[in-house]
Amino acid sequence: MEEQNSNPMQKTEKLSGSLAEPSDFSVEVEELDQNERAKEPKMFQVILHNDDFTPMDFVVKLLVQYFFKSMDAAYEIMLRVHKEGRGTCGVYSREVAETKVEQVKKLAKFHDYPLQCTYEPV
Repeated sequence: MEEQNSNPMQKTEKLSGSLAEPSDFSVEVEELDQNERAKEPKMFQVILHNDDFTPMDFVVKLLVQYFFKSMDAAYEIMLRVHKEGRGTCGVYSREVAETKVEQVKKLAKFHDYPLQCTYEPV
């Protein structure tokens, strides 16, 4: 509520009721045992799988663009996929890993490549 003053440039406000003093509150803090403490999220690795149709340069560009790899790191991962049949692109929380897999699948489908991408627990 505003109180009218003779000077219109000055405004004063009145508060009704009272505010509690900090000493009026008490908080009980209880120690958590090891099982109740916040746990680190489970991590998942995103994996590219080899196929005979997806061009190597497409895989390298995908690793640079979506996984923020350097050209050298992307090339190494691409060669691992080509030679060993699969390669890890990165390790992420479940939500991020799911998003990365969907991005790769959509991009590959858009370019009509059969590139497969999955994620699994580390």
